[in-house]
Amino acid sequence: MNKENIKKLISLIIEGSGDNHARDGLKGTPERVANLYEELFSGYKKDINDIVNNSLFDTTLDDMIVVKNIEFSSICEHEMTPFFGMVNLGYIPNKKIIGLSKIPKIIEIFSKRLQVQENLTNQISTALDSIISPHGLGVVVEARHTCSIMRGDNFSSSNLITSSMHGSFRSNSKTRQEFLSHIEKNIL
Repeated sequence: MNKENIKKLISLIIEGSGDNHARDGLKGTPERVANLYEELFSGYKKDINDIVNNSLFDTTLDDMIVVKNIEFSSICEHEMTPFFGMVNLGYIPNKKIIGLSKIPKIIEIFSKRLQVQENLTNQISTALDSIISPHGLGVVVEARHTCSIMRGDNFSSSNLITSSMHGSFRSNSKTRQEFLSHIEKNIL
């Protein structure tokens, strides 16, 4: 990431909006935004193989595993405004399970990029499918998009839900329904 270019561009945006990037309240803004963008777009620098590392474990389990309410935030590639929400996923192991702590890290690799929710959902499911090769896998993402809230499109209370199903989650309606019923429940 070229932070110097970002600082220059943020200064131009401030000036282009009619303000002065050198005034008291904005003096350090270009640098702060460049530092923020370095974090928001950190997914470009991460390698999924480094994250997974030695976190695949043999198993004889063949029942569904569901992980719910994994928080994420991302930046929309269309307007460069934030969207944020929850990822819910489930899979039926095929001799391998992945360490629980690796799942949010995999999600972060893809969410910390310029992104659209539809692609984010597919990237998460495709990555997990290739890593653990489960019998079935489902990913459901629900998010709020600030572009809709801030522009006055009358979508201020709406959420977008996207899903991606693989294997038995796609081909077997009972399996898919079991997964969806798990993510709808609030047990805790």
